[in-house]
Amino acid sequence: MALELTDANFEELVLKSGQPAVVDLWAEWCGPCRMVGPLVEEMSKEYEGRAVIGKLDVDSNPGVSAKYGIRNIPTILFFKNGELVDKQVGAVPKSVLVKKLENLF
Repeated sequence: MALELTDANFEELVLKSGQPAVVDLWAEWCGPCRMVGPLVEEMSKEYEGRAVIGKLDVDSNPGVSAKYGIRNIPTILFFKNGELVDKQVGAVPKSVLVKKLENLF
């Protein structure tokens, strides 16, 4: 299951992780977010132990959203060694997300 990320645990679980990280920024009211959510959940199972994969509710956690200038959701951020290296805005097929994650290994 994807990690539940918050403003409070983001630095510890994502930025300080030694693994690549994928962060799905979403909101309950967002239709396209509901399409991407299950894909992120699948990836969290497939990459368990190899990558940090989590979801961050932008309504409850405005700090991370502001830090990375998130204006549209869903936005998926890709981190390597604590640095933002890629991002995907909008609903896309799972293959697009997997390819971006694979590029981090």
